[in-house]
Amino acid sequence: MEFKKKERYTIEDLRQIMQILRAPGGCPWDAEQTHESIRKNMIEEAYEAADAIDSGDKAALQEELGDVLMQVVFHAQMEEEAGVFTLDDVADGVCKKLVYRHPHVFGNVQADTSAQVLKNWEALKLVEKSQKSETESMQSIPRILPALLRAEKVQKKAARVGFDWNDAAGTFEKIAEETEELRRASESGAQEQMEEELGDLLFSVVNTARFLHVDPEQALTGASDKFIRRFSVMEQTAAAENMKLSEASAEQLEAFWNRAKAEEAKKS
Repeated sequence: MEFKKKERYTIEDLRQIMQILRAPGGCPWDAEQTHESIRKNMIEEAYEAADAIDSGDKAALQEELGDVLMQVVFHAQMEEEAGVFTLDDVADGVCKKLVYRHPHVFGNVQADTSAQVLKNWEALKLVEKSQKSETESMQSIPRILPALLRAEKVQKKAARVGFDWNDAAGTFEKIAEETEELRRASESGAQEQMEEELGDLLFSVVNTARFLHVDPEQALTGASDKFIRRFSVMEQTAAAENMKLSEASAEQLEAFWNRAKAEEAKKS
């Protein structure tokens, strides 16, 4: 297959490049790949694109979106070779889905607010996927999603039928209840019970986050970042005193931590 280098390429060129890489005489590595062998690449590239969004780096976002697109083209090329579907079929499917789920734009349905749009969207998804119950809708949420995100989606679906707390106060009470149950489980030493109760506690925390309109994934990421910042200050403080953290006592570690918190508070 002939290929000419250009100053600027299009998505059609990307498709052709992938065809060449997978064809006899192309790249041995690319030709050997399967959906399963590069499955995690799709996940990693999606996370890197999300990281670029968070950083606000537009050049990085452009690059990472390209990497995500390459994964889509890669998987579609495998199926085209097998005679199952093509990249055009993928585009056709998503275009039809967008038109179907936006009757307020491409049809005669009225939806003046985002809330109305989302309500219509969910109702149309149930019909489209032949889901006859909210349980089926919950079961369709991929288990591979980050656990906090999956929990939030499950809770939102339950809330649609009214199975929800009246306000955030109820979620705080539930957190206290689940915390006590986890404490009792830890005293028993039963590993399976501790895991179950910890899961219940985390599920309750996600419920609270939902009522407070806080993204639990983002909140936990922020907490991890904060911990790293403070830990870095701890190490620097210890080094200034010719000490390694591993050599410090519990009391000294707590003192270093409190100093790190105080320094951060001064900067905020």
